[in-house]
This record gives sequence, C-alpha cells and structure tokens, in this order.
Amino acid sequence: MPIYQTAYYQVEEDAVDDCKKAIKIFLDYIMANEPGTEMYLAWQQKSDPTRFVHLFRFKDKKAHKTHGASAAVKQFESIYRPVLVSDGVTFTDYDLVEGKNSVLI
Repeated sequence: MPIYQTAYYQVEEDAVDDCKKAIKIFLDYIMANEPGTEMYLAWQQKSDPTRFVHLFRFKDKKAHKTHGASAAVKQFESIYRPVLVSDGVTFTDYDLVEGKNSVLI
C-alpha cells in the first residue's frame, strides 16, 4: 500500500541557495537509487522563498524505510538542519482520497 507524506520546513534566508543545490543533489540520488520512491517533489513557496514543502509517494513501507535509512538523507539533513528557522521538519502522512496523475516536468 502506498505511503503519501509531506515535509514542511523553513530555512534562514542566506541558506536558500545552498538548500536548493542540496535538494537537486538529493533528487538525483533518489532518481538513480530508489525505485520504490515513486514520487518526490520539492516545492519552494513563492511568497516566502525560505519555506519549502516536499511531497512523497513511497511504494510501500519497505521503500519508505529504505529512503529514510539512506546516506543521502543524512547528507541532505546535514545541509538544511543547521539553518532551520522552523522548529524542525514537520512530516505528515496522508491517505489518498482521489487524484489525477500527469507529467509534471
């Protein structure tokens, strides 16, 4: 059963570019190494570029666990955690009710 999750966080203004670079590297890793991570989108808020939301869809619990235990997650965390403005990252799990899926990029 798929796992749907979001992650919200805010970073210091002078750390935005570094975080965006780290997101790119992180996504490259996910695309090459995590077939069970079926969707991973990173969005930056237009009205406040220091705020980010990541949207995930994992194939199952095993894929979620594989993602969370990866060295790439730890590397990404080492970039954004020291510059967080928010009190950590807020992860929220969801159940899909209905939806439409089409090419995003």
